[in-house]
Amino acid sequence: MGQRFAGKVAVVTGAGRNIGRAEAMLLAREGAKVVVNDLGGGPNGDEPGDGGIAQQVVAEIIAAGGEAIAETSSIASFEGGAAAVQKAVDQWGRIDILINNAGIVRPGRIDQLTDADWNLVVDVSLKGSFATIRAAAPHFIAQRGGVIVNTGSTSGYGHYSMANYSAAKEGVAGLTRTVARDLGEFGVRCNMIRPISAITTTRTEGVLETIRRSGELGQTFNWNRPVQLRRIMPTPDQVAALAIWLCTDMASHVSGRDFFVQGDEIGILPEPELARAVFAAEGFTLEALEDPGVTQYLVGDVINRFMAS
Repeated sequence: MGQRFAGKVAVVTGAGRNIGRAEAMLLAREGAKVVVNDLGGGPNGDEPGDGGIAQQVVAEIIAAGGEAIAETSSIASFEGGAAAVQKAVDQWGRIDILINNAGIVRPGRIDQLTDADWNLVVDVSLKGSFATIRAAAPHFIAQRGGVIVNTGSTSGYGHYSMANYSAAKEGVAGLTRTVARDLGEFGVRCNMIRPISAITTTRTEGVLETIRRSGELGQTFNWNRPVQLRRIMPTPDQVAALAIWLCTDMASHVSGRDFFVQGDEIGILPEPELARAVFAAEGFTLEALEDPGVTQYLVGDVINRFMAS
């Protein structure tokens, strides 16, 4: 057992399987007391919960010499998010680290998604992250410190048949930047990790084949260059290493940032910026925008890669 987080208390949501489990195990290995939050439902969010999944991770942590307790609330509600945080406070009197990992998928082309498909996915990934952060924030403010790591996705760049998931995960990016600003004065930092989508977890089984058929494999999994498929398959342990590193003192000066991880590669993504801009003293009208020179400058070399030929 290491001592990087000796005396610290952590909450990890969606910690019963895959990346969340790996994060909880690594935190415990390094001395943190861990709340293992997992409803124990299936990947689509409509299966009955199984509290034994979280408890199994707790048993593994205890067997390895660590300290952990299970918490099985759904963080898709404000009350559930608060319950996960309160479990740490009730058991150990504080919370120092919050990792939002819980998420579900309900794939479908945009014209086929239902209201339930949208709401369930957004509630777990986006509202759930807000709910736990909202509950943890007063504790972090009072103790003048804390660490939050949210889980985004490369799906946020656009992902065939995943509009609900893409919107939720890119919403997490905006949430992360704002929380970093809201809580920075209190010594609290908040970052996001963005693992390659549909490879690192079992939540997206079947989606990869759909993307292969759509011809968008390269665009979805690596947006800027071709990469061999074997390189873009990080294990849960590899993703967890990045998330937990962001909780260490080595990253104590980093907040509001977006980190990408795929297989053997980790990177930090830039803040959004203008690729190019044009100006008009009185502002643009439709007619002014139709000027060939303006059009050529703004979008002359932009190619629509998605329209059928």
